[in-house]
Amino acid sequence: MKVRIGINPITWSNDDAPELGGDIPLEVCLSETKQAGYAGTELGGKFPRRSAELKPIMERHGLAVISGWYDGRCDEKDVSAEMDAIGPHLQLLKDMGSTHVVYADTSRGRHGAIWDPISKRPALQAEEWPTYGRKLTQLAERMADFGVRMAFHHHMGTIIETDSEVGLLMKHTGEAVGLLYDTGHSTFSGGNPLQLIKDNVKRVVHVHCKDARKPMLEKARAGDMSFMGAVLEGIFTVPGDGFTDYPSILRVLAEANYSGWLVVEAEQDPRKAHPLTYATMGFKNLSRLATEAGFTVEK
Repeated sequence: MKVRIGINPITWSNDDAPELGGDIPLEVCLSETKQAGYAGTELGGKFPRRSAELKPIMERHGLAVISGWYDGRCDEKDVSAEMDAIGPHLQLLKDMGSTHVVYADTSRGRHGAIWDPISKRPALQAEEWPTYGRKLTQLAERMADFGVRMAFHHHMGTIIETDSEVGLLMKHTGEAVGLLYDTGHSTFSGGNPLQLIKDNVKRVVHVHCKDARKPMLEKARAGDMSFMGAVLEGIFTVPGDGFTDYPSILRVLAEANYSGWLVVEAEQDPRKAHPLTYATMGFKNLSRLATEAGFTVEK
């Protein structure tokens, strides 16, 4: 099967913490993305939000727009209101040729939660899952009708964080709800990313690849650190630079005939982890690992 390898601009600039790379221009991010070998990038806060402005920039750098994060509120809004709210974002992605939107439900205070201890974050109660699943499915179906499908992002500090919650999400939603599988968020939440992909590979439509440093992971969980606090101290790194079992994970994806993007998304402090150095390392490692797993990596 064929895959393309992209990156998220969080390697250079973190939208949740402007002090992390806020001074790095978009032009540097894109030129170094291309220099490191990537075929595309996800969107970030520094990207123009009008396709007429964005298209010539991306064409100049020879990069595709893979997708873009959206702070969803499906739990808090009705489906029509949520679809109206996300409409401009979906239109931009569609104009840029993207097939999926990175959708994370940040209802109930995700932005506060990423700075709070990891034990304090919003969660759905057992009786809320059926209603939530129906709403999310309806939203995803409307997105598919529009032409940009949902890639649901399980994420630390949100109502869908743990491996078990991903399982419940898949149980209570229809096929229109595709899964964005993220190795790093599974690991940080105390899960098992290999088992998570084995259990849910048929629903995976998009993949975020971040590795984890085991000593920092153990410190963060034992100390009940915040998500962003752990990021600042270096819990994440690029694939192949931590302890995540990427060879096994990628084999599961290859055997399931996954065909899409593998996106390096390893948020770090750019003052400690030189962006071009780590971006290049991530591309080389992930390209090799994907090839060894049986994928053909397209440029």
